[in-house]
Amino acid sequence: MVQNLQPQIANILNNIEKVMIGKQNETILSLTALLAGGHVLLEDVPGVGKTMLVKSIAKSVSSTFKRIQFTPDLLPSDVLGVSIYNPKEMEFEFRPGPIMGNIILADEINRTSPKTQSALLEGMEEKSVTIDGVTYELPRPFFVMATQNPIEYEGTYPLPEAQLDRFLLKMRMGYPSFDEEMEVLNQRQKRTPIDELEAVISTEELVKMQEQVKEVFVDDTIKEYIINIVARTRNHPHIYLGVSPRGSIALMKASQAYAFVLGRDFVLPDDVQFLAPFVFGHRIILRSEAKYEGTTAEDIIYSILSNTKVPIQRFVRR
Repeated sequence: MVQNLQPQIANILNNIEKVMIGKQNETILSLTALLAGGHVLLEDVPGVGKTMLVKSIAKSVSSTFKRIQFTPDLLPSDVLGVSIYNPKEMEFEFRPGPIMGNIILADEINRTSPKTQSALLEGMEEKSVTIDGVTYELPRPFFVMATQNPIEYEGTYPLPEAQLDRFLLKMRMGYPSFDEEMEVLNQRQKRTPIDELEAVISTEELVKMQEQVKEVFVDDTIKEYIINIVARTRNHPHIYLGVSPRGSIALMKASQAYAFVLGRDFVLPDDVQFLAPFVFGHRIILRSEAKYEGTTAEDIIYSILSNTKVPIQRFVRR
């Protein structure tokens, strides 16, 4: 267990660990995105627990859970909802789609067409959707966790840059260790733990924590540190497209949420360094020669971090 976690976060984490074995880091990152009001993209092979993690979070925070299974024939109206004419009332009635929930699992999002993928864009960014000229506010909290198979798999549509930029974090689950997988087998031999999971906080408490995250102090030197890192992505010889201002904001908000999760009311450079690969990895486009050499976005981000001066001073409120 990570030390000095915010008490409510520790309760959520302990609850989720009844289901998710050996995935503490991934769970903390997911909760960080949830508290920051962002969204998560989980990329990994099938069967490593992506869907189970989303379900566990939804159950732990007593929120409405909706699942969208993305397939090649899925339409935008299947995600957003549709207005249907009621001859008895002689008017159109809106029938909401699965996006109208608190925690949304967008499963295998890169199995569907770009047109349907983009149906999530407005909701993820604006927390509202517009259908037939009418804007509908989405409930709070609104949190999308999308899963995708690696792009090398057949039948996948790479997410466009505009869609990727809407995700606060991108991460992978990875395979469990031998001992962790043995514990999973023992755990699932006679029962399914997710069915027994109960909420440990209410939706109202979660929304309150999201508001508290906004009050976490970010010193100007930390903001300058973030800007310096971002500037290096825009001038790096191996990067074709660097991080946008939206990415700078995303890293700051994620750092606030991560500090809150760890029980602090101020952000440290360590928070920025830890989160930068998860926040920036999907926001930069590498040049062809870098890809050919086997260089990854994460490799470059770690290199940038190691060559960017870290501010050294007190970061608490004055």
